[in-house]
Amino acid sequence: MARPDALLVAGPTTSGKSALALALAEKLGGTVINADSMQVYRDLRIITARPTAADVARVPHLLYGHVDAAENYSVGRWCVDAQAAIAETREAGRLPILVGGTGLYFKGLTQGLAAVPPIPAGVRAAIRARLAAEGVAPLHAELMQRDPVAAQRLMPGDRSRITRALEVILATGRSLSEWHFEGMPHSASKTRVNALMPIDALRAVKIFLDVERAELYRRIDVRFDAMVAGGALDEVRTLAERRLDATLPAMKAHGVPWLIRYINGEMPLDEAAEGGKRDTRRYTKRQATWFRNQLPDFVWVAPAEAERKVMSAF
Repeated sequence: MARPDALLVAGPTTSGKSALALALAEKLGGTVINADSMQVYRDLRIITARPTAADVARVPHLLYGHVDAAENYSVGRWCVDAQAAIAETREAGRLPILVGGTGLYFKGLTQGLAAVPPIPAGVRAAIRARLAAEGVAPLHAELMQRDPVAAQRLMPGDRSRITRALEVILATGRSLSEWHFEGMPHSASKTRVNALMPIDALRAVKIFLDVERAELYRRIDVRFDAMVAGGALDEVRTLAERRLDATLPAMKAHGVPWLIRYINGEMPLDEAAEGGKRDTRRYTKRQATWFRNQLPDFVWVAPAEAERKVMSAF
């Protein structure tokens, strides 16, 4: 059997993905490539627990902190950036090790993406104006009529994803689900971006770190407190001073909205911290469910067994 030519390390927040990827990169001669949708933002170093300067000095790291918080960075753009990062890694004779918890990134990487056309500025502006004037509930109700599959999959308060799904169907007449279906390998559609599939899923080792829930929640609490103590408040305060659109992904990173409310004097710090922890706990549940349903070829493994499991494949 041929040696695997890529390693994909997924898992929920605080499962130990980054530490595992770092250890494996040292043993396998790898480059760590970010597959977390929040760690791409340069403004969010502490609150997203990006690798430290010491980590980066040990092995090459790519696609961390390379996007400004004012940008609405998409899975499509990440796939383009990841393609270049993987090519750079292989040209250097190193193993691509992609690590993160964003399921759509891994799905796009291994299964392809449909080329959703750019949304006209007028459509986007109109949806944003409605969101500001009416709130998210009417937009979700309209999405339920136009694209019930997408609407049922999204949380009713998910402003960013609801507006995105509504923009796509209003601008193209087709749902995001239809566009994504055309990007799958079984489709013969010319809209599929084949070049954005630099990973052969059959030649990659794919694992998902499975942490017992009580332990995962304990880690979330400990890490959030450590981030607050380690400068997250100053980081979020600097971000808030930019007065960016609240619907931008960076403005909704776990903990950011709650800490902004504390900074604005709307609640005490302990209440804001608990809100951030609670959102993170809920997110880890959704991560696990998504990977089980959407990427069943990932092997679930306990963190203590993960390094041995991966090394046995190489």
